[in-house]
Amino acid sequence: MRTVSSAGLLDVWEEGLHQVPYARARALLAAGGEDALDDLGRWSVGQLDAGLLALRESVFGPEITAISACPSCTERVELSFRVSDIRFEHPSRPPEEIDFEIDEFAVRFRLPRSMDLAAIAQAGCESEARLLLLRECLLSAQHRKRTVQPDELPDHVVSAISKEMARLDPQADVRLHLQCPSCENKWEACFDIVSFFWAEIHMWAQRVLRDVHILATVYHWSEADILAMSAARRQAYLGLVSG
Repeated sequence: MRTVSSAGLLDVWEEGLHQVPYARARALLAAGGEDALDDLGRWSVGQLDAGLLALRESVFGPEITAISACPSCTERVELSFRVSDIRFEHPSRPPEEIDFEIDEFAVRFRLPRSMDLAAIAQAGCESEARLLLLRECLLSAQHRKRTVQPDELPDHVVSAISKEMARLDPQADVRLHLQCPSCENKWEACFDIVSFFWAEIHMWAQRVLRDVHILATVYHWSEADILAMSAARRQAYLGLVSG
């Protein structure tokens, strides 16, 4: 994973303003020099997330600070952790097909791939997205040797398939265990590296563009010249401007 320049990251941000999350993730990995991008659509979601975690660590460092609202009292809870705390070891090549049996249901499925994220991006709600994802990943399903369709599977079977997918590709389903300091409520929150990393980049881009505006106004330097400076040097010049 190569270091992404400020100019390169701004290019990705500008391009991604009107893109769906999957396209943003692809553009970010391309900027980071990830290999085999032509085959990115076949990466598992966990592989995609692992690549984004590595890139995020390279761009913003290993420390992560996030905010979550308590579902009981709505108190804002801040949590801090390191990238290594949510990084899972997983095989470089997950199995292509998985056979799974539960309560006389025999199913064959594959793990969700990054291209599936694009397929479900326009889903109207979570339940619709879940069904679309199941249809994408389910290769066959039988109940007592009778073929059944994805929407015919009982909820407990669908839940069991989801849990097996998470077990085989744990990086795709990172859960944070939280406790509210006000009401002591405990809950789990899903950590989505795609949306979190993008939110960080968006805030960073706003700050950098403001800095470029100030320095260009005062010194008449070009955007390219300002972005070519290190962050420390830009801040030093900004300190001189502000007095």
